[in-house]
Amino acid sequence: MSLDPALLDANAEPARLNAQDLSLGYGRTSVIERLSLDVPSHQVTAIVGPNGCGKSTLLAGLCRLHKATHGAVVLDGRDIARLPTRQVAQRLALLPQDASAPDGLTVEELIRFGRQPHQGPLRQWSEHDQRIVEAALAAADLQALADRPLESMSGGQRQRAWIAMAIAQATPLLLLDEPTSALDLGHQIEVFELIRDLAAAGKTVVMVVHDISSACRYADHLVAMHDGRIVAEGPPAEVVTSTLIERLYGVKCELLRDPHSGTPIIAGVRRR
Repeated sequence: MSLDPALLDANAEPARLNAQDLSLGYGRTSVIERLSLDVPSHQVTAIVGPNGCGKSTLLAGLCRLHKATHGAVVLDGRDIARLPTRQVAQRLALLPQDASAPDGLTVEELIRFGRQPHQGPLRQWSEHDQRIVEAALAAADLQALADRPLESMSGGQRQRAWIAMAIAQATPLLLLDEPTSALDLGHQIEVFELIRDLAAAGKTVVMVVHDISSACRYADHLVAMHDGRIVAEGPPAEVVTSTLIERLYGVKCELLRDPHSGTPIIAGVRRR
């Protein structure tokens, strides 16, 4: 897979995203408590942790889909809650876990939706928009499938199409909620390798990931969460330990090293 940084506007000023003393919840139920996070630019950040620890809630808060009960999310030095919707959509793209599309929609038609934040009464569809759509198709290795209906494609192909739509949005920042959920191993690798290509081309990616070994292999920065708080943060090879795994998931394990990447691999998992 390849990515054209110039064509996809990846050389635009990098987005700066951070959470400051952020609290999020549902009604009277608190999920995230006074959390602070600086997202490293031009890197892949993986958020990991057990079910219910607040990973997806944090991601929704970072893109203001979930309103903060305390603190703020700051995008490019400004409170994201105070920014116009179009301005946010031109800087930040979100791929939710439960993305869905109408029946009959083709791959190219889906990707064209990514250009909506750049359209308006004085800004109609242009040759530049079409070039970006074509570049997004190439980035996800989907040129041969551009006219295929989404429902006729495999899970991995559909997921690449959704990521291509986010690429076409031409934002410097991408938020992905479990981008490989329900995919087999081969399709997981396809998606993770595309994410690495995006970061190499200058994008900043934040993704929620369940599999620790995959997070270690494909992320530059790892954020481990438990009970709505960050309990460890940094390069995966430095922060992932058997003690951390036990704290997060309540299991014992041994850590091995991937012979190719040198990243941690979890082995010998057993109940505490």
